[in-house]
Amino acid sequence: MTNEYPKRIRTITEFHQFRNLPKPEHPLVSVVDYRDIKHSSEENRVSWVLDFYSISLKRTSNAKMRYGQQEYDFDEGIMFFMAPGQVFSVEVEKNTIQKHTGWILLVHPDFLWNTPLAQTIRLYEFFGYSVNEALFLSDKEESIVTGIMKNIQQEYHSNIDKFSQDIIIAQIETLLNYSERFYHRQFITRKITNHKTLSELEEILTEYFNSDDLVVKGLPTVHQIAEALNISPNYLSGLLKTLTGQSTQQHIHEKLIEKAKEKLSTTNLSVSEIAYELGFEHPQSFSKLFKTKTNVSPLEFRKSFN
Repeated sequence: MTNEYPKRIRTITEFHQFRNLPKPEHPLVSVVDYRDIKHSSEENRVSWVLDFYSISLKRTSNAKMRYGQQEYDFDEGIMFFMAPGQVFSVEVEKNTIQKHTGWILLVHPDFLWNTPLAQTIRLYEFFGYSVNEALFLSDKEESIVTGIMKNIQQEYHSNIDKFSQDIIIAQIETLLNYSERFYHRQFITRKITNHKTLSELEEILTEYFNSDDLVVKGLPTVHQIAEALNISPNYLSGLLKTLTGQSTQQHIHEKLIEKAKEKLSTTNLSVSEIAYELGFEHPQSFSKLFKTKTNVSPLEFRKSFN
């Protein structure tokens, strides 16, 4: 159980001070070795908010982190991403010797100012995964990530000049692009977890379409479905696109058309009545969607069964 109000760390310098690290060589970007960060079980009731980006590759045996609604353990080397303003907490086992390894890259938004990355960094969907599966890395992938972080560190270790920012920005973009590739690979390789999500999605949609929720609440939204699955809308859409080629919205519409066909072929309800039962306020909207998805109107579909 964490405190009601999270502790906010506004600058990278403040982060270094709090963790008893040497003053950062650059005030807006820093690469920190996790072996130098000490967590205490006294912090277990504290939640945190950073006012800068955090990209972490962490391996440890005695700590868990809660990020959004998802709890991560670190028995395997994993990577996770946080945008400014996201809440997290770290729980350390009491009376244990800490064995952290890995790296954390801290980037203040001001460092990105007046660069294309300032606009595009939020387009990397893993920064929006407030409730997602973290990124698991192979040894080769971990080596690539570590190498990029060390390149960034080496660049600001050198004398800062007019090229430094561009070089570091390019390294950050490379890191983000590799991360996107690794996430895509993970969608494919972690099939058991992913297909379990697909099964749960099917169960949620089936239950929703067989209940009175359609009449009362209308069609389920992508956000509602993602929330029920305890993952973010972006992560769910990315997963479904990779596994099925369809977005979450397309899956909802597919279930809707399946239910509409059932009602059209097995009941005497009018098209307007069916539209209402399926959550449509206007029958014309239902008929338009049905024809878009099936190439025939609801009445034409019904006639094909007579």
